[in-house]
Amino acid sequence: MHRLPTLAILIVTLLISSCSSIELFKERTEIRPYKEYTSFVIVNKEVESSSFSDKLIDAKVTNELEIKMKELGLTYNQESPDLVIRYTSNEDPRQRETYNNQFPMWGMRVWDPWMYDPRFMGRQNMVSTKDYELIQLIVDFIDPKQDKMLMTITAVSEASNPKAKSKNLVKSAKKVIKAYEAHMEAN
Repeated sequence: MHRLPTLAILIVTLLISSCSSIELFKERTEIRPYKEYTSFVIVNKEVESSSFSDKLIDAKVTNELEIKMKELGLTYNQESPDLVIRYTSNEDPRQRETYNNQFPMWGMRVWDPWMYDPRFMGRQNMVSTKDYELIQLIVDFIDPKQDKMLMTITAVSEASNPKAKSKNLVKSAKKVIKAYEAHMEAN
């Protein structure tokens, strides 16, 4: 009896986590963190620079980065921050081919009493294209005292509509800050 709820929770967790895959890459580290950083600034916010084509998405990413950094105990300091955060994006529209099965569920429809589905009559190769966007959120963490890169983290995801794009970018910002936190704890 106890296995069924545990199995159901595991399956739901796997389905939810597989729906929107976000991959992280820690790309460049010029220096090791030499001290505990206590304050930060987001350059994009200060110079009102937009990295995304949609201003609302840009504001959401900036807000999420700021909230997560404050949750780590850092304060926002415009005058003399210990850490400078700058982010850019790469939005790449793409297409993928999808192949529709002419014989759904029954293989070659051997056991289907109707034998032929009129929706698929005369169509041998049913290929369609699906539009999606490959999105990269590239976040630089810079030590202004040494004028060197602490690290660069890139989050890569795909989205097929604006709502999914916004949701994936907010999740990407959260994952980037978690990776920053893990890097700081490891050193």
